[in-house]
Parts: sequence; structure tokens; C-alpha cells
Amino acid sequence: MARSALLNVMVQAALKAGKSLTRDFGEVQNLQVSLKGPGDYVSQADRRSEKVVREELLKARPTYGFLGEESEEIKGTDGSHRWIVDPLDGTTNFLHGIPVFATSIALERNGEIVAGVIYNPASDELFTSEKGGGAFVNDRRLRVSARKHLSDSVIGCGVPHLGQSMHGRFLVQLRHVMGEVAGMRSFGAASLDLAYVAAGRLDGYWEEGLSPWDIAAGIILIREAGGFISDLTAGTDMFGSGTVATGNEHIHKALLDVANRPVPKQ
Repeated sequence: MARSALLNVMVQAALKAGKSLTRDFGEVQNLQVSLKGPGDYVSQADRRSEKVVREELLKARPTYGFLGEESEEIKGTDGSHRWIVDPLDGTTNFLHGIPVFATSIALERNGEIVAGVIYNPASDELFTSEKGGGAFVNDRRLRVSARKHLSDSVIGCGVPHLGQSMHGRFLVQLRHVMGEVAGMRSFGAASLDLAYVAAGRLDGYWEEGLSPWDIAAGIILIREAGGFISDLTAGTDMFGSGTVATGNEHIHKALLDVANRPVPKQ
């Protein structure tokens, strides 16, 4: 596949961050060798990864803005371009030695995501996409699944954790969705969940309580893989609402319908 100069910059930044995370992942699996607490250790891994990505991206495009999970937003002088980065998506997996985590990098141009890279160094899977150029994993073209019915589908979701406020609403959504589908999965890294939808591994996915860096790269991946993605109201305000629902045309619509069913009467 041919990559633009900008996408090559993003890929190199993700791969370099991946090397840093791989080293830290080897240590976090043996935390007894560290004098630091596990939470502190992982936060350092996040910051190291973001520093690597930020330096690589801003070295190549110093006028672009930068929005990352671990640091203050850099506005940039360009005004029309912004990098949106999650240096370590799936921190809890990382901390527990579960090899499902990723670095996610997206490029936003005039409010539209035009390129995305998601890299899981543990599996060495590199998901890439740019507007009009298709979506790929390790140079293999991606396409969302062709299933038309929830009853045949495996659906992914994000499970709210301690400190989040939507537990009751999620349990209602889960009750509705799980009764309609062939299987449910929760991998604990939103960027990879979205990449798996683009790859056809998951037929659909929904989650609430998300930040822009969790989903930005996945948005372009899914669209370029032929999928549909929206917030939970079927609108486009995914960043503002912190919600997402996705799948092919049929599954996306069906998932929205089921996830938005009212609380059943007792």
C-alpha cells in the first residue's frame, strides 16, 4: 500500500512508541523488581510513550496542534491541523500483563479526522488508514463484516469501571443487546475494539464515557473499511458526547435501536 508522507510520520511515531511500551510491558509483568508502585510505573509508561509520539510528530509538523491524554493541549500555530493521541490505550490491561493495548494516533484537519494509526506492539499489528485510501492492517486491506443480523453477530462493548457514572444505564443496554446477539466481547481498549470492527473481527461495538483520543483513529479506520460510526443518538458528536456505536450499515442501525431501548417496566 502507498502511504502519504503524513501517514508515514504517524506510523514511525507509533512504532517508536511501541518499542518503549514493549520494554515497559516486560517490566510491568515483573513488578516486584520495581521499587515503584504499579500505578506509578504504568503512568510513567504512558508519559514516556506520549513524549516519544509528541516529539516525533511535532518534529515533522511543528505548527500542528497536539491533543494527548497525558499532557496539556498544544494549540499550534497552524489552526487547521491537530494530532489526537492516546499513547497507551488499555492501561489496565497493560498493568495486568494482558497483551491488549495500543498507541493510537489520529490527524484532524478542519474538524475532520483524515488519517489514523493504531498499533499494538504485543501482537505487532499496525492498523492504518487515511481518507480515500482505505484501511489496512500490516498492509492487508480491511473490510467490515457483512453480517446483516444481530443474531449472527459478535458485538463489542466497553464496561464502565470504578468512578464512572453510567453503570445503571450500561446494565440496561447490556440486558437488551446480549439478548439479541451471538456473543459479547470486551477487550478493554477502545481503539482496538474499533480496529477490530474495521477488520471484521467484531460485527459491532458501542461504548460511553470515551474521550477523543480513545476513538479518533478508529473513526477513519471504520469509515475507510466501509463501516458506519456515530454517537449513540445516530449523530456525529462523538467527541462531545463521549459515546460511539459502529458496525456495517445493518448492524450499526440495529445496534443503535437495541442499545437505546427504554428501561423495561418491572
